Amino acid sequence: MGSAIMKGIASSSLSGNISLYAFDPDKSKTDALEGIGVKAASGEAELTAKCKYVFLAVKPQIIEGVLEAAAPGVTGDTVFVSIAAGITDEFIAGKTRPDAKVILVMPNTPLLLGEGASALSHNERVTDEEFEVILNIFRICGKAAVIPKNKMKEIIAVNGSSPAFIYLFAKGFIDYAASEGIDSKAALELFAQSLIGSAKMMTDSGYSIDELIKMVSSPGGTTLAGLDRLYEGKLTDTVKNCCESCTKRAYELSK
Repeated sequence: MGSAIMKGIASSSLSGNISLYAFDPDKSKTDALEGIGVKAASGEAELTAKCKYVFLAVKPQIIEGVLEAAAPGVTGDTVFVSIAAGITDEFIAGKTRPDAKVILVMPNTPLLLGEGASALSHNERVTDEEFEVILNIFRICGKAAVIPKNKMKEIIAVNGSSPAFIYLFAKGFIDYAASEGIDSKAALELFAQSLIGSAKMMTDSGYSIDELIKMVSSPGGTTLAGLDRLYEGKLTDTVKNCCESCTKRAYELSK
């Protein structure tokens, strides 16, 4: 995810005005970024000493050690940008400096293709100008929305984890097609395009979701027959339970 963000920056108009540095214990990962102008730092402290904006593109399980190693290079001007799920700005400040500037981001994996959906918030020490810089970076990599800081765990189900839920939903249709002897590649292309088109209808048509459902549902037709089974199975209740479980786990993992 960190590499995708840097590639987005490097390909944008921002690239001529900034220098990019990265650190990873696995040198092959930083070597792979040399082609887009990313310089390797020798460690976390050197990276924070060189950079105003420090992206924490690490797993929540290892972030404590990363922050402790980075702390010597942190100044009052440093802005941390964390994509580690469940990690709070208070935790980052506690491991670096009490007045740390922190921007929290919940991206998702389609960011790897420049089609990400990222939710952002920040603590009160981040200036509007600093936040705008990071907001624009994530807009380069897809869509970005600003939400309240106290909803960063709740949003995980909506955009961070939802690709996995959508893939599972899609699997049901692709598996059904295979069971009926329909070519899986053709089914995948048709269903994936249906997802893309349906998403565009939700964002661009001006119709509500209920109106869009009605547009596809002719009285006594095939769509209503299928919808009846989804309603019987309480699909929307299942989705709500899924999201609530996701949020509950985010609070359990929170630091």
